Amino acid sequence: MAESSDLRLTKMPLNNRGGHIPALGFGTLIPDAAVTITATRDALEAGFRHFDGAERYRNEREVGEALQAGLAAGGIAREDIFVTTKLWNSNHRPERVEPAFEASLDRLRINYLDLYLIHTPFAFQPGDEQDPRDENGNILYDNGVTLLDTWRAMEGLVDGGRCRAIGLSDISLNQLLPIYESARIKPAVVQVEAHPYLPETELLEFCKEKGIVLLAFAPLGHGMRPGLLEDPVISAIAARVGKTPAQVLLAWAVQRGTAVLTTPKSAGSRAREF
Repeated sequence: MAESSDLRLTKMPLNNRGGHIPALGFGTLIPDAAVTITATRDALEAGFRHFDGAERYRNEREVGEALQAGLAAGGIAREDIFVTTKLWNSNHRPERVEPAFEASLDRLRINYLDLYLIHTPFAFQPGDEQDPRDENGNILYDNGVTLLDTWRAMEGLVDGGRCRAIGLSDISLNQLLPIYESARIKPAVVQVEAHPYLPETELLEFCKEKGIVLLAFAPLGHGMRPGLLEDPVISAIAARVGKTPAQVLLAWAVQRGTAVLTTPKSAGSRAREF
């Protein structure tokens, strides 16, 4: 890992010659389209170079618009930023993977992707509806495809040269193991919720052993009250080192060897503090 006192400059190597992922990333799970554009541009201006999106978020077009405008205004090259997006559950069928990938590239207005993740290990009925349901409101799952089937199609994207690395999201160690063991191209990144209240220690140790980057989302907690920002131990550490509780939590995540995604609404202001 290329460490720096500025977390925005810290990078971690990816396996399979996938380059390096910036340790501090900006998550784009933002429900409002206009806010997506302004927040993403603000994050780029504040120094973020790692942007995490998803087909599921329904705002890839706005993220792409903001990145293109920000790159042009700031004189930043495409190669200087790291862009991730994710394959949604309704596109797990192998024949749907590449079209979904190409559609994401088109919406993001880029010609290659640094990292493509399977958003969850669950396959939904294929189609344009993200949440297919029966007459009783129950999700319609697709039992005709396995996660390994989807992974094989993801490997084909890397072979094609327009996807530099692949991985999985919202997955447990038990679900990851059979994919890792059978994969021709091993997962480069596993993205899960992780923080001091949910350290995912066993998964992290496996990832370190196998050269996989664990990318933590919700590093400040996930709607818990009282939460990590009010935790007396974290507050005491922050006071002792002259930092905010949020800075302590992000530094903890990076220092234990994970990459981390910040929360959108406060990312711009926090990035300037590092």
